[in-house]
Amino acid sequence: MNTQYDIIIIGTGSGGGTIAKKLAGSGKRILILERGGFIPKEKQNWDPHEVVTLGRYRPKENWYDKDDKPFLPYIHYNVGGNSKVYGAALFRFRESDFREVKHYGGTSPAWPFGYETLRPYYDLAEKMYHVHGKRGVDPTEPPTSFDYPLPPLPYEPLIKDLNEKMRQIGLQPFPLPMGVNLPQDNSKNVSPLILENFDGFPDLTDSKADAQTVGLNHALMLSNVEMITHAYVEKLITDETGTKVIAAKTIVEGEEIFFSADTFIVACGAVNSAALFLRSANYSHPNGLANSSGQVGRNLMLHHNGCLVAFTKKKNDCVFQKSLGLADFYHGADDSEFPLGEIQLMGRNDPETILWMAEDIYSDKTYEELKEMSIDFWLTSEDLPSPENRVTLREDGSIKVSYTRNNYTAYEKLKTKLKKVFEKLGETDADYKDVQWKGYDLDVSGMSHQNGTLRFGADPSASVLDLYCKTHDLDNVYVVDASFFPSCGAFNPALTIAANALRVGDHIIKEVLDLKTVVRNHTVTV
Repeated sequence: MNTQYDIIIIGTGSGGGTIAKKLAGSGKRILILERGGFIPKEKQNWDPHEVVTLGRYRPKENWYDKDDKPFLPYIHYNVGGNSKVYGAALFRFRESDFREVKHYGGTSPAWPFGYETLRPYYDLAEKMYHVHGKRGVDPTEPPTSFDYPLPPLPYEPLIKDLNEKMRQIGLQPFPLPMGVNLPQDNSKNVSPLILENFDGFPDLTDSKADAQTVGLNHALMLSNVEMITHAYVEKLITDETGTKVIAAKTIVEGEEIFFSADTFIVACGAVNSAALFLRSANYSHPNGLANSSGQVGRNLMLHHNGCLVAFTKKKNDCVFQKSLGLADFYHGADDSEFPLGEIQLMGRNDPETILWMAEDIYSDKTYEELKEMSIDFWLTSEDLPSPENRVTLREDGSIKVSYTRNNYTAYEKLKTKLKKVFEKLGETDADYKDVQWKGYDLDVSGMSHQNGTLRFGADPSASVLDLYCKTHDLDNVYVVDASFFPSCGAFNPALTIAANALRVGDHIIKEVLDLKTVVRNHTVTV
């Protein structure tokens, strides 16, 4: 087995899978190490009981909260990372998200660069991830030079009605920017694919634009790129000077293998990337790799995320509900001087969850009846970086996540805003009157939006990574998952992760690798 490469990428999610495709054409020998394997294509992919209730594709791995109580984190170790089960809502962060912003719970810090730095990479990421959407209808949308690569997904009748009714009361809903590669996008002479179980499920049809389908699959077509699955990177090994990583100590099917490279790219997810750095402590880095600042693992953010279901008299027969967003309260409201967050429709809740939520108000109704009554919303508000919200390792090496909510007032107010929207709708449409509300909030186990544990910045004493996401303390280690976020806005992070991975990949090609490489006997400039 070859163990020497030019580049090693650890992790295959939105960061790792994206940068793999970016760097594949360099001609350099690239090894991708993935902790999990491929999610099999099977009927259980779309089975709510298997996927949601039983956690068929989730690892049975205990993490520990701030009180040392074990919990099962909502994470996935597989090719494509968490993107295999994400909802594929692909938002750009807003211009304000890159600036210092005051909130109910404090102040979110400014990024070391503004929106314009990521703008061209957002363009590339939207094209790569086949984003469907419509410009000019979301009042918070940042400036862009191009339309979305593909038109928005069509509204089904209920969503069309909801969109029209919201506009009548002065709101500005918009089509969700969705990453999906439908066969009918490319040809009218094919059978159209109808989306259904999509949000939170693996996609049996490979139509979801995830890191595997749009990134890894393309990279692995080239002979200079290879991937090893079920490869757990236990630690990174430095040279004697402690300024350069020379190997990744990896467990592959019980065998200990040291893979070497000139450049290492870490993309394990914010929690596991921080844990890897902490596990890699040595004589030169006694508190963890790249941790001279003491910031490794700190400032963990998760967003305030949750579901709010409206039980209405309006019949909901939608097949694919996840198509509409509402950001009118993102920067605040008439009765709120501080930002609240964003609202979007989500995929339909699974039968067991709906029955559980409705048992005290509609105990006599079946799931099918409740499904026709329910409109499922997903709400996201910003949490703020705090050094005490952090990732550490217990004595046995297991992961401890110490997290206390902050800025929760914004999230509660956002819930109230959505309920008031329906009160207003009910004044002109009886089917939206007297809505019954039920829902749930994600707790510390909800790790789908984890970020911030290896923040980037210009000051090595206050950050772990530099402006190109290279560690301050090491010459050849980059991080391209959401660890680098200094703040998290209130939009799904996936597109920002992908855009930044393209930016970092661009930097590596131009500044780290040779600009000239031989491809098919022709010298080309990368």
